[in-house]
Amino acid sequence: MQLNKEFCLGIDIGGTNTAFGLVDREGNCIREFILPTEAELGPEALLERLFKQFKDENNPDEIHRFLKGIGIGAPNGNYFNGFLDNPPNLPWGKVDLVNLVHRYYDLPVRITNDANAAALGEMRFGAAKGMKHFIEITLGTGLGSGIVVNGQIVYGHDGYAGEMGHVTVVPDGRICNCGKRGCLETYASAEGIKRTVMELLTDQVIDSRLRDISFEQLTSKKIYELALENDPIAVQAFDHTARLLGRAMADAAAYLSPQAFILFGGLVKAGDLLFKPLKKYLEENLLYIFKNKIRILPSGLPEAQAAIIGAAALIWYDLNHF
Repeated sequence: MQLNKEFCLGIDIGGTNTAFGLVDREGNCIREFILPTEAELGPEALLERLFKQFKDENNPDEIHRFLKGIGIGAPNGNYFNGFLDNPPNLPWGKVDLVNLVHRYYDLPVRITNDANAAALGEMRFGAAKGMKHFIEITLGTGLGSGIVVNGQIVYGHDGYAGEMGHVTVVPDGRICNCGKRGCLETYASAEGIKRTVMELLTDQVIDSRLRDISFEQLTSKKIYELALENDPIAVQAFDHTARLLGRAMADAAAYLSPQAFILFGGLVKAGDLLFKPLKKYLEENLLYIFKNKIRILPSGLPEAQAAIIGAAALIWYDLNHF
């Protein structure tokens, strides 16, 4: 395929794999690649392999003519200074990633965390088109969030604002990977709902097919499938998850008054099993002036390419605010 339009390179760095691809101004992912991160070899080794593959599989003349910039989504990515700061699942310490990328291309390079990148992608290409006030919540292994106010990502004074996953929802509750107890992501995430199932199985003596599944074999997808069959523990697990997430969303609404919460990630596939109780608990906990004003929407980005598209949106946003 020949390139005949401007594009950005979007890169999503994960603990296991790194995905990257070319994204045009309309949000189409023209080409997509994936390679193992091999984090133990360090960030310089990753970038060397990534850009070698990128150059090998694309025409250098086309890259020179049409590449407008490089956007990167990564854990603990800081938009202000271009650093990764002790990213979880990546044993790299503090890394000046933007300067490392500039060794390969003298183009605009921007970095932020994956949830902020998803929010920018949503605003330009997804469910938040036309919105200037919304909160993106990513429900994966953990819980991330990107907050948009007046059409801009909220970074705070140091670049790390927007960590809804680490607000305390249960004082002295479950231990979190961050070292705190009772964080929202220990309850409202793929891992969180698994932990909820195990607690419910311990506390109750009712029959459930979930009793035949070990924690290691249990997945949020299996919990969803059994909830569809009205397994009582599975149904309770979704309700418990929605209750705590709904309360946290109501608290966020009191500060920010968003037009919508947009949910992205594996748990969102549960559909009404999550969205119906979530709407109920959000409304129950909202201050009256916010009731029935805030929508809860699934992401409008294609799941397989969302991280790449979101990363590329960092560049499109800076080149032409949307």
